[in-house]
Amino acid sequence: MQKRKQPLDLEEILRKKKAEAEAAAKPRFIPKAERERLAAEKKKKEEEEKARKVADTRPANNKWHATDGNSSRLAVPTGPKAMRQTNTYENGDYDSRSGRNDRNDRQDRNDRQDRNDRQDRSDRGKGGKGKTGEKRPAPEDAEAALIRARYMGPEMNQSTFSAKKKRQRTTEKKFNFEWDPEEDTSQAFEAIYGNRAEPTFFGRGSLAGFDDSMREENLRKYAQSLRERDPEHGEERARQLLEMAQRAKERSNRNGLGYHWSEKKLEEMRERDWRIFKEDYGIATKGGQIPNPMRNWQESGLPRRLLETVSAVGYDEPTPIQRAAIPIALQARDLIGVAVTGSGKTAAFLLPLLVYISELPPLNEITKNDGPYALILAPTRELVQQIETEARKFADRLGFTVVSLVGGHALEEQAFALRNGAEIIVATPGRLVDCIERRLVVLSQCCYIIMDEADRMIDMGFEESVNKILDALPVTNEKPDTEEAENAQLMSRHLGGKDRYRQTMMYTATMPPAVEKIAKKYLRRPAIVTIGNVGEAVDTVEQRVEFIAGEDRRKKRLQEILSSGDFAPPIIVFVNIKRNCDAVAREIKHMGFSAVTLHGSKTQEQREQALASVRSGATDVLVATDLAGRGIDVPDVSLVVNFNMSSSIESYTHRIGRTGRAGKSGVAITFLGNEDADVLYDLRQMLSKSSISRVPEELRRHEAAQQKSNRGNRKIEN
Repeated sequence: MQKRKQPLDLEEILRKKKAEAEAAAKPRFIPKAERERLAAEKKKKEEEEKARKVADTRPANNKWHATDGNSSRLAVPTGPKAMRQTNTYENGDYDSRSGRNDRNDRQDRNDRQDRNDRQDRSDRGKGGKGKTGEKRPAPEDAEAALIRARYMGPEMNQSTFSAKKKRQRTTEKKFNFEWDPEEDTSQAFEAIYGNRAEPTFFGRGSLAGFDDSMREENLRKYAQSLRERDPEHGEERARQLLEMAQRAKERSNRNGLGYHWSEKKLEEMRERDWRIFKEDYGIATKGGQIPNPMRNWQESGLPRRLLETVSAVGYDEPTPIQRAAIPIALQARDLIGVAVTGSGKTAAFLLPLLVYISELPPLNEITKNDGPYALILAPTRELVQQIETEARKFADRLGFTVVSLVGGHALEEQAFALRNGAEIIVATPGRLVDCIERRLVVLSQCCYIIMDEADRMIDMGFEESVNKILDALPVTNEKPDTEEAENAQLMSRHLGGKDRYRQTMMYTATMPPAVEKIAKKYLRRPAIVTIGNVGEAVDTVEQRVEFIAGEDRRKKRLQEILSSGDFAPPIIVFVNIKRNCDAVAREIKHMGFSAVTLHGSKTQEQREQALASVRSGATDVLVATDLAGRGIDVPDVSLVVNFNMSSSIESYTHRIGRTGRAGKSGVAITFLGNEDADVLYDLRQMLSKSSISRVPEELRRHEAAQQKSNRGNRKIEN
């Protein structure tokens, strides 16, 4: 009995198919002779296939010829009448008939295709199946599909991506050689790269150049060897060698290579030296045609009389802002100075101002009624009086008059001071506007304007007053807003024999939009000088913070600090509100120290008396609000205590800036509580940037110090 045939196993079929596919995909190395034989066989098969197709086509074209091997007679005609041939053709006429027969065959095929297409269209019109076998969906099915898509969402396309298939595809295309990697002979060993030769300099230097410490000694040894080897000409060659080395050394000294900028003459300074000089003092400038800073007072270009006054006052070395700003101001350029507190800005703008007005005609009985030559604006009365005191140190020696206009004094008294005219007026914006409106002051010949603490003036609400004052200035000597404003020679010349171009200078700690607006409107192509990191405390102030809650505990801690004897007077204690001023001052007096207060409720006379007593050393402690936190210069303050933390980090910066001024060191101690959470983040950042301060662990871990607060600042009284 014959064995029954078993059905094929599906897994076996798939396994065979996969093996065949892998075998087909795997490249196989074929020798050259075998490739030539296969190519010849393939070409032969193609030729045979082509000949077979031609042979199959000829009987089809001559199907109605019916010829035998010996006769060329036609058989009985079987085609349409139009296609019948009545004439007999010889074998030589066959080609002309076959061309017409080919055209007739193509026409028959086209007719059959048209009939099939018409039949398909008629079948689809009757609802039957087309060639593709697809049915048109019924209206009910389409409506059901829309409802399903509305409530269940559209059908998402399912991804057919397979990582396994992708790996298979990538591995299948990888080319594998038939030979082993050991048979590769392309890698060659080069001994020159494997064994590096060490360079030798024969005692005249070290690797990568000459050794400075050995250069002169080796040079002398080499010259001596020349003398010994060549008795006839060795002496001359050695002498020439030493002379050449000496000339190279002198040339290097002349170019200043290897020397610090402080050891060079002014004409030997290069661009690199000036760049290092600016980095050493934290000077950054912006603007066109800015002169180099001055290294000392002798290179400043100031007149001899002013230099003698500078030496007599005790200014030994210029501060960074003075080094950068004075050369720019002496070129009659408009200037914006951005500097940290306590940087010596007052002398930076006073000295060029005195040089400017010294070139103008002196005031007489007629011109004294036309107003001052120079105007200095400051935000507070105390700062005005401080600038006036500093200006008189220099102006009195030159024969110039300085007058201050501040609130708190009678207008009649200030009018009396102006009776003989004044070259320089220092004023607060509010009082100066009052004097202008009452016709006590005119600005007909004012050509030099300085705005000190410009951002503070805007914060105090003096923007409108500042604009009124600047609009009252004459416009006949206003600078052009072109590149000519950067030309020092052109801006320094006199107009009409007497007048000079107006020069405007602005000193500020920050640049809010209101200050930028004023600068853009009234300054012409200004040079911008930035000293240090704006908004940060100077490195001469050691900052300490302590978390102390409650007024009583803070007063007790304050007594411990004052009684320790570590800090010599004067000492400044800052509070946030006026009533705390008097309370803290009374406690300090009970501790055995003398104290005075300074806040906005004090009269001008009381303010002046308080500052005078602290400056003279008659009082140990000054208790003040933020009124004294900016612009007030009390010399030799050793300690600042923030009894209450300020509402903003900017106010804190100006508070602690009362100590550590003019290059001296100081300490600032701040008492913190839960009410100061809004500024703890900024305080932590400032302490971390200071090189002499440290962040206490309690502040580092405090929750409010982890991210910046977006709450508004608390209101602080003056």
